[in-house]
Amino acid sequence: MLNKFFSLFSSDVGIDLGTANVLVYVDGRGIIINEPSVVALNQKTGQVVAVGSEAKKMVGRTPAHIAIIRPLIDGVISDFEVTEEMLSYFIKKVHQPKTSFFARPRVVIGVPSGVTEVERRAVRDAARNSGAREVYLVEEPMAAAVGIRMPVQEPVGNMIVDIGGGTADIAVISLGGIVSSMNLRVAGDKFNNDIINYARDEFKLLLGERTAEDLKIAIGTAQKPESPMESVVRGRDLVTGLPREVIMTDADVRDALSKSVRAVVEGVKEVIESTPPELVSDIMHRGITIVGGGAYLNGLDRLIESETKIPTRAAEDPMTAVVRGCGIILEELPNFKNILLLHEEDVSPQ
Repeated sequence: MLNKFFSLFSSDVGIDLGTANVLVYVDGRGIIINEPSVVALNQKTGQVVAVGSEAKKMVGRTPAHIAIIRPLIDGVISDFEVTEEMLSYFIKKVHQPKTSFFARPRVVIGVPSGVTEVERRAVRDAARNSGAREVYLVEEPMAAAVGIRMPVQEPVGNMIVDIGGGTADIAVISLGGIVSSMNLRVAGDKFNNDIINYARDEFKLLLGERTAEDLKIAIGTAQKPESPMESVVRGRDLVTGLPREVIMTDADVRDALSKSVRAVVEGVKEVIESTPPELVSDIMHRGITIVGGGAYLNGLDRLIESETKIPTRAAEDPMTAVVRGCGIILEELPNFKNILLLHEEDVSPQ
């Protein structure tokens, strides 16, 4: 009875709870939130100052008593209470102010493959404490495959490489399950750190995280492009302590990223090696699909294709693949029960 009452005031929600960004899909409305997984916290009062985009604007610009917290590290919750606050904020933002008090939505959340039972429970509990009345968890590569309309329930091999902010999930999917997979702690955040370390070592220049990310997006490549690219970057000179700018080329950024990109490519090859021959045959015919923010790294698809000899492509709108999958699962829940990691049915609030 209570479930029916709360469903009158709630919209079912699909959430891609990423290390770098949180994307929220609302039943009947589509993707309405795409904001950074960042929270600004006043350490004097313990109050949340800002969440998402507003908090991201404060990075590197806050006084000592305001801490910028990223509550998810490598795709899992590192700060439970702050994650709860962040989820609660987004769930309330989805609903009208006048109905947010009664909002108790059903929620489907994407989590990295290979997370432990404890980590799954932390995600579920955070969502429940944020106002969800039912919580369903699905592995991100599976959600992404559903989101790009792969036939995950059929007896054919589907291979997906999901490169997010904290982790790279590589998986082969067939008959509604993951046959072989690998979870790497090498993804967008590691790429940014690689660039920061390279600028420090080669140019004696200290870059901020946002500057490194902008540089990666502007001229980052996995293979040599047809025409050279360069970008002016500004940071602090480690020798003088004063501001300085240098010109970095695509070759510099490619050199900085080379070890991490190589780790992803080797991970893809290892997963293929551990996949049954019949499914490998399917993958050779159907190809490999890259999703997540890492899919935007210029030339990564061509590099994987040249190394594996399997056609490889970046999905259309790769950043939203996981949350689109969560949305499809929400809308067709009975058809996708078998792919969920953990689910609760008819959970009523106490």
